[in-house]
Amino acid sequence: MPRTHTITEWDPENREQWESGGEKIAKRNLLWSVIAEHVGFSVWSLWSVMVLFMPQDVYGLSTADKFLIGATATLVGSCLRIPYTLATARFGGRNWTIFSAFVLAIPVIATILILANPGQPLWVYLACAALTGFGGGNFASSMTNINAFFPQRLKGWALGLNAGGGNIGVPAVQLVGLLVIATVGNRQPYWVCAIYLVLLAVAGIGAALFMDNLQVPTVDTAAMRKAVKDRDTWIVSLLYIGTFGSFIGFSFAFGQVLQATFKAGGESVAQASLHAAQIAFIGPLLGSISRVYGGKLADRIGGGRVTLYVFGGMIAGAGVLIAAATSAGAGAPSGTAMAAYVLGFIALFLLSGLGNGSVYKIIPSLFEAKSRSIEGDEAARTHYSRAMSGAVIGIAGAVGGLGGVGINLVLRASYQASGTATTAFWVFGAFYVVAALVTWRVYVRTPAPRGRGTLADTRRAETLGTSVDT
Repeated sequence: MPRTHTITEWDPENREQWESGGEKIAKRNLLWSVIAEHVGFSVWSLWSVMVLFMPQDVYGLSTADKFLIGATATLVGSCLRIPYTLATARFGGRNWTIFSAFVLAIPVIATILILANPGQPLWVYLACAALTGFGGGNFASSMTNINAFFPQRLKGWALGLNAGGGNIGVPAVQLVGLLVIATVGNRQPYWVCAIYLVLLAVAGIGAALFMDNLQVPTVDTAAMRKAVKDRDTWIVSLLYIGTFGSFIGFSFAFGQVLQATFKAGGESVAQASLHAAQIAFIGPLLGSISRVYGGKLADRIGGGRVTLYVFGGMIAGAGVLIAAATSAGAGAPSGTAMAAYVLGFIALFLLSGLGNGSVYKIIPSLFEAKSRSIEGDEAARTHYSRAMSGAVIGIAGAVGGLGGVGINLVLRASYQASGTATTAFWVFGAFYVVAALVTWRVYVRTPAPRGRGTLADTRRAETLGTSVDT
């Protein structure tokens, strides 16, 4: 008898159910969720690679235009995260994963057609980049789905692995682009797109064969409305702007910054493209891997503490970039300045990855603790925790992604005004200072107790990596 791919009774907190087959089911769904999200991230960041194949004398696009293309893809991907969060509950995690994989074939095919016919007006490239933004929505539906599969004690690990595996899609597509540039030059981007058409088919078919739909309450519009009114939703979203916004924004921008810097050093467009591609993937790769460890570390010592340490490090990383940009000015950068550029960006990627994992650990910890103070039985509390966590994951993912839009727009403005990124790096550093202060004030500095089960106890519990006793 064939599997129905629908699970009607699911309680990962029930250790007997978990150990008698539930863990195997959850991990199988996690595997294919990671694969589908991985390919989705690759398509979302496709234009961070395509711009390296687009010499200005052929396509007529300036560096500022290319930053705008990256901002457009990031904006659409971020905005789609809220409807994608709701889609999992409405259509089922398996069903939506299948659809969200296959629908991405549209922008990939469109990219092939557009790049094969250079000289299009800017809006055509912006429209195509907007379509690739659908790959950014995959993150929210995937995370909400996996959040429901795993018990509280493993959520940091599971969400970190799911997100980290998805984030690796960014350096993966950049590595594919490097391979194509190194093999056939910087004038044949179609091979990158062809590879991802195959991978989209693999992800969609794998989800159809091996994933399941959960018929349990996860997230709905009522939970979304409650989450919008919750102060912690917006505080977490602000922190996620600094972590994930930095990761995805720099993922789109790093290659372009390197290419512009190499060109300022006297290299040809082809040489600058190759050298940028050889380096650009390293930052997103390390940031993707560190996300998993950020979640695991937050499981041990609390998401608030890890996030505070992350922002402290990112302030230092921004300082390195400011020093390098100031040293280089608008002229050819020295070898020391180039090394500082690369090291500063890689440090920011690593730290933003750790912060992505730690911030997302804060979410289920907060709402599991808050559920202890609501009236009702254990089932009602579990539903509240799961629904609110899923809703905030979607909202924070959407708002956090807007940080990537900001990074590309600030860099665009900085290059237009001065021909360098110095001003942009000052803006980024200032934001990290604000984020560090907010993290310390809300999630690290132990609040004065105001009674059992209060928000103060909730925040203290999250900081210590424990739960609240009511």
